[in-house]
Amino acid sequence: MKMIPEGQYVKHYRYGMGVVTESDTRQTSIDFDLHGLKRFVTTLMVVELSDLTPPPRVRAKHGAKVYARLASKKTGGKSASDEAKSRHLERNK
Repeated sequence: MKMIPEGQYVKHYRYGMGVVTESDTRQTSIDFDLHGLKRFVTTLMVVELSDLTPPPRVRAKHGAKVYARLASKKTGGKSASDEAKSRHLERNK
């Protein structure tokens, strides 16, 4: 298989539909709808080119800091590691 243009929608027998994110003569990266980013050896890769339009990609709006802050609210202001330490200390009393 030759290089595939970036943005091309393809179908893989195992991972389903995906968008080519980069491709050269050695390696091709495909972002699959259900399985995420996978890398293939270009010469060994078996995919079918699709003439369908890929669905819009949904990107996370929140970073790790937001999720950490949300987790600390659930534990009453303590971080998850502080909560685990206090549970460990209570069990070992």
